[in-house]
Amino acid sequence: MASNEQIHTAVITMIDRAGSMVDTKESDIMAKASAPTEPGASSNKETSITLNGSMLTIPHGTYSTLTTAPATQAETAITAIKNFILQSGLQVGDALPTESQLCTDLGVSRSSVREAVRTLVALDIVEVRHGHGMFVGKISMRPMVESLLFRGLLNPGDDHRGLRDIVEVRITLDNALAESVTQAWKNRQDTELDAFVNELEELAARGEPFTDADRSFHMRLLEPLENHLFLHLTEAFWAVHTLTVPLLGAPKPEDMLTTARAHRAMLQAARAGDVQAYREATTQHYAPLLATLT
Repeated sequence: MASNEQIHTAVITMIDRAGSMVDTKESDIMAKASAPTEPGASSNKETSITLNGSMLTIPHGTYSTLTTAPATQAETAITAIKNFILQSGLQVGDALPTESQLCTDLGVSRSSVREAVRTLVALDIVEVRHGHGMFVGKISMRPMVESLLFRGLLNPGDDHRGLRDIVEVRITLDNALAESVTQAWKNRQDTELDAFVNELEELAARGEPFTDADRSFHMRLLEPLENHLFLHLTEAFWAVHTLTVPLLGAPKPEDMLTTARAHRAMLQAARAGDVQAYREATTQHYAPLLATLT
């Protein structure tokens, strides 16, 4: 059985490839699916699934569910579909077996398959294109963003608690990545980052919002890092930030200037390879927002 780390790595790889459309050759799928199993492996640890007329054998145990309770037919179908995607090496946009094929191959009812598909669609793992079939979804952070946003709005008596929690996580993440960011950007020039910083300061000086430039700055700053999950997490937090900050009302002009200038300080510290200065600039960056939330 694959370890949690291996599963985690596989999912991250699928996220990193989001947006790409790769045509998977039938021969490649058959080669992966028909790889020899370990000696002594029993046949009841495999599931056969039909795709485009070809029978693929998928070993069980690739993906473990998060619950130890007895699995329902729908939960079994969810796990089997995930296993199929991982074992077949499918990419975003690749076709999945039809609903009827899944019912036959998994030995479960049509209602169970439909329930499984609805769950996977909600998780952005599967996409249903009416009239065309089912495909591997974008596997984005959208479900997490929606959950975080809704959680932030479910705090009676404290409208800012949810956003404050997210800001604190962002600060922790930025500080944890300080060393990696300064190593990646030391003595490195980038006209795009410079343009974002200039735009931030210009908009702040005019008292205009700079959410797009702010987000672009942070995304670009994390792009060189090898672990792209940091980028995706930051992007998810930014989506929640963008949707909830307007609830706080218009920011003070001086706070906007402080935040904008902090971005230049972060960039200068990163290029100097100065971890401590980068963290200090990060603190300056979030100080006005935290003051509003407390």
